[in-house]
Amino acid sequence: MADYLLFATERYALPILQPLAWALHGAGHSVHAWLEGAAAGGTWQAPVQAVGMREAVQLKPRAVFSAANWVPPFVAGAKVQLFHGFNVEKRGDARGHFRVRGMFDLYCTQGPATTAPFQALAASQGHFAVVETGWPKLDPLFRDDTGEDLLLKAPAGGRPVVLFGSTFTERLSAAPWLLDAIAAEIARGDRYWLLTLHPKCAPELFERYRALAGPHAAFVETEQLVAAQRAADVLVSDTSSIVSEFLVQYKPVVTFRNRAPKPHMLDFSDPAQLPAMLAQAFAPSPELQGEIVRYADSIHPYRDGRSSERVLAAAEDFCAGRLGVLCRKPLAARLRALQIRGRLGYWGLPG
Repeated sequence: MADYLLFATERYALPILQPLAWALHGAGHSVHAWLEGAAAGGTWQAPVQAVGMREAVQLKPRAVFSAANWVPPFVAGAKVQLFHGFNVEKRGDARGHFRVRGMFDLYCTQGPATTAPFQALAASQGHFAVVETGWPKLDPLFRDDTGEDLLLKAPAGGRPVVLFGSTFTERLSAAPWLLDAIAAEIARGDRYWLLTLHPKCAPELFERYRALAGPHAAFVETEQLVAAQRAADVLVSDTSSIVSEFLVQYKPVVTFRNRAPKPHMLDFSDPAQLPAMLAQAFAPSPELQGEIVRYADSIHPYRDGRSSERVLAAAEDFCAGRLGVLCRKPLAARLRALQIRGRLGYWGLPG
């Protein structure tokens, strides 16, 4: 058995890595986690040993699994990118989901929609491999053994359940615009609402949405998000990656001013339209349901809850040399590695 390292810089990365930690532990491996930035102090359900920078270097892990845009280059082991969300087109490809920073050896993609572009990049650049595995974060979405979704849904008392989730990007966030409309829907009481916000949203928004909790609504934390998605029948959101996460369940989504609206969404721009959009979502047309299924299958066709196991298998294939030989990392990546050393204050030898 081997040592493996999980790396994260944001709270929202923990639910991505948690299923992988369970899979590693179940396979008999030793699981360690180095949490930087906003992720520091995060807690785990699976047995995970917290380590700092120097301990991570000394560990010499077989692989480092990162749910961030970067990974410490001076730690030993294969550097595996897991992604912190789906491609929701917040930015152009050059700055968004398909940006290659030269820091990773292996990209574990979520589904055909991302696999093909990354395979094309790998073929032209040659310094990383690509394997389609599905996304570990969604494993509990399809095999939640904790029953947390039932606990979240219980106060609904049989009423339909709506989940609201918003991105933190100010120009794209629905949270400020829809607050009053959502408050009015909650006050009606005919549906039960689960409310959540991206951890980076403004504190005052958190306060105002938490204040809506009561007999017809509850506020859920980031760590409860997957359970909340299982519990809900319909999602209200914006240009957040939660839209894609929710849709893989074949459930309808209402989006407010989505940056790139698609046929699988019910998009609207006037908060006064929210009641009508919800009515459509709770009675989706066959055409809409067909678009939802087509989109879901393109971004994440795996519904067995075993993406973590596929990630581990892909990492093992890479470490064993079964994915071919990589080219040398580009100069830009080596310069970026120096910048990371400077930021973290580490100038010692690599692990």
